[in-house]
Amino acid sequence: MSPTVPDKPSLDGLEHKWAERWEADGTYRFDPTATRERIYAIDTPPPTVSGSLHIGHIFSYTHTDTIARFQRMRGREVFYPMGWDDNGLPTERRVQNHFGVRCDVSLPYDPDFTPPDNPPGRGKSSSDRAIAVSRPNFVELCHRLTETDEKAFEAVWRYLGLSVDWSMTYATIDERSQRASQRGFLRLLDKGIAYQSEAPTLWDVDFQTAVAQAELEDRNETSAYHRLRFRGPDGAAVEIDTTRPELLPACVALVAHPDDERYQPLFGTSVTTPLFGAPVPVKAHALADPAKGTGIAMICTFGDVTDVIWWRELNLATRAVVERDGRIRDAPPPHDFWAQGADDAWDELRGKTLKQARARTVELLRESGDLIGEPQAITHAVKFYEKGNRPLEIVTSRQWFFRTLDHTEALLARGAELAWHPPYMQARYESWVRGLNSDWLVSRQRFFGVPLPLWYPVANNGTVDFDHPLRPDEARLPVDPSTDVPAGFEAGQRDQPGGFTGDPDIMDTWATSSLTPQIAGGWEDDPDLFGRVFPMDLRPQAHDIIRTWLFSTVVRSHFEHGSVPWSHVAISGFVLDPDRKKMSKSKGNVVTPLPLLEEYGADAVRHWAASGRPGVDTAVDPGQLKVGRRLTIKVLNASKFVLSRLADTPPEGPLGPSDEGMAGPAEVTEPLDRAMLARLADLVDDATTAFDGYDYARALERTEAFFWAFCDDYLELVKSRAYGSRGDEPAVSADRALALALSTILRLFAPFLPYVTAEVWSWCQVGSVHRAPWPESAELRTAASEGDPLVLDVAAAVLGEIRKAKTTAHVSMRAEVTTLVVRDTAPRLGALAGAAADIGEAGRVTEMVTEDAEVFSVNVTLAEPS
Repeated sequence: MSPTVPDKPSLDGLEHKWAERWEADGTYRFDPTATRERIYAIDTPPPTVSGSLHIGHIFSYTHTDTIARFQRMRGREVFYPMGWDDNGLPTERRVQNHFGVRCDVSLPYDPDFTPPDNPPGRGKSSSDRAIAVSRPNFVELCHRLTETDEKAFEAVWRYLGLSVDWSMTYATIDERSQRASQRGFLRLLDKGIAYQSEAPTLWDVDFQTAVAQAELEDRNETSAYHRLRFRGPDGAAVEIDTTRPELLPACVALVAHPDDERYQPLFGTSVTTPLFGAPVPVKAHALADPAKGTGIAMICTFGDVTDVIWWRELNLATRAVVERDGRIRDAPPPHDFWAQGADDAWDELRGKTLKQARARTVELLRESGDLIGEPQAITHAVKFYEKGNRPLEIVTSRQWFFRTLDHTEALLARGAELAWHPPYMQARYESWVRGLNSDWLVSRQRFFGVPLPLWYPVANNGTVDFDHPLRPDEARLPVDPSTDVPAGFEAGQRDQPGGFTGDPDIMDTWATSSLTPQIAGGWEDDPDLFGRVFPMDLRPQAHDIIRTWLFSTVVRSHFEHGSVPWSHVAISGFVLDPDRKKMSKSKGNVVTPLPLLEEYGADAVRHWAASGRPGVDTAVDPGQLKVGRRLTIKVLNASKFVLSRLADTPPEGPLGPSDEGMAGPAEVTEPLDRAMLARLADLVDDATTAFDGYDYARALERTEAFFWAFCDDYLELVKSRAYGSRGDEPAVSADRALALALSTILRLFAPFLPYVTAEVWSWCQVGSVHRAPWPESAELRTAASEGDPLVLDVAAAVLGEIRKAKTTAHVSMRAEVTTLVVRDTAPRLGALAGAAADIGEAGRVTEMVTEDAEVFSVNVTLAEPS
């Protein structure tokens, strides 16, 4: 069709216009009948739905979208669904704060419960006044809030222009996801990979749940070393430094390095603890650091992860004193060996918070004379739950685990099967796998999540038989053991002797999110679809969750399918604030995307995001957003010029890559036009190679550089000829070159700037640019014949010198040049000859003289002003 160009093209409203058109036309709809060879499947990150999207989401999801759009234009049928990660602690915390409620599992379900508009417990500081609700009521509120959040998330994603198939959206708490998660758990139970154990567990005292190794982070905390006096077998003092004096009643041994001569005489003997007079053995272990403190350490059950290692490897006693709420337990540990008066010390500590207990213990030690000197302030790394506010404690609890430590080498081998982009990110995966010190803890003591699909028999004496869990058939999934009844029992037998009890815990959110390829792909629910999309082609994600999401997904695929879940992994960096500091809510420097999208436009925001190289942290840069905005405006204006020319003298056939009227070697006759097309062919090869290597940023960088040069140099050089200054044949050559160049440039920009390219394409084409084929350099080289890119390079350099001279002289770019002297090497002057006429017209040159020289230079003589 002949181009139809608006009089005043504008970026305003393009997002709304094209989002509606894409949805109505099904532009990004996946064809489930496509063969596996034609499908490109993406395991899209399901964002956590607990509040609002941040600019980091926009950053990394844009990267994925550029890949999806490129693959679609390459002829692949792109499987690209969106998921919502809506279960777990972030959602619970948001519900508690938003509705002012807290979950009480002892309460019955209230079908008529409606939270008040202004509950007394709303807000983080008012949790003590929160309304207690049953678990089913609490879960209903979670669903209610996440549905609202999901709509808000979807609106932002649509604004950004993500080319996902919205008809395939899933949520990690929906029935399909619960069924897949519970099925996966039961199958690992059958294989002996899932197991239950009562053991020391990292515990968050605020959230009241166990925490896995992958969810830990070290934070520097101020503390103090307290030097305590133990008594050796001969009554001599044995001094130790500790930051946890409140755990003295939990002390089970002292430990020193086996080569430490200071303490070798004590190995195999016992010492007694201060305050409690408990005899504890002195042990040797290689993890003890002779240079730390006094070189001998107190082992408690449990002060930190090293205590757990020593306790396990040295086969020590257990004397736990910390409750799940972070207080000293009321009943003392086994203590028939305590010295006289120890019960009085215990009475001073029980029921206190750990902070209170520490302060009181120090007072008691000072009174007894067993505190040596004053506490010495230190700063040291302390383990926190990544979403928690207080240091983790270690308590003994019954939890479910997936075996990973026994499979380290197999999981490393799986990581080596993946193509990593950038490649160095593989080392982070390997470092995590090699650094594992515990199996994957998958149970959580929370409420909103996928329930562990198990019940346990209750013996006639009322004890629970955890060793013989009752499990449902897969056909019955999903189940909720807190409300559903196991086969062979009745509801009235719940929690009764001779009956059953449901497992009260849910699964870790990663235990479900680790199955996103299976959930999105229809594992077991839609075997035909699953066979077409799994293993998937791409897992895109940020580098901070390699240890969680990526690792856990590899684990599940390895055990269930004996394969990797995808072939490629694309890792994004973090987004930093304008001062290049990491963003966090606590710092108050988080940038939300909607204002940026509204101010600069989605294409400009995408341009900023796609300029961030794979794996590299990138700052929010208003300057870069303005560059993106200028670029999109330039695409509109340059396209208007080109298409206006073609509207005046339309090509023989519509503009497009597969039309019979496309430019051929007989039509593009001018050396400058052929040079431009040859250079454009090189760009297509570079951009294609970059995209094939998942380097979207390089593809954008090269395309953008060519486009600005195309506008600044080629369009200026060819403008007069295109308007017929030298007759029909040279004008037709320009028109054909312009048509082919614009078609190619729009398709190269389409993955990055979907809105402006869709708009311009609609001026001259039927169908969507996003379903058009990716450019091929071969057709450009055919049109260019034997075009030499050097012609364009030299012509642009000379034109640049003419502009510079006019700018320096403060005259108009239309000022006459009486004489232009170009000195250069013979090959470059030969190339210049092919564009001499175009340079003369563009620079308004009366006479051009060339001279051989080793160094390029241009002398411009301007006409005297009249």
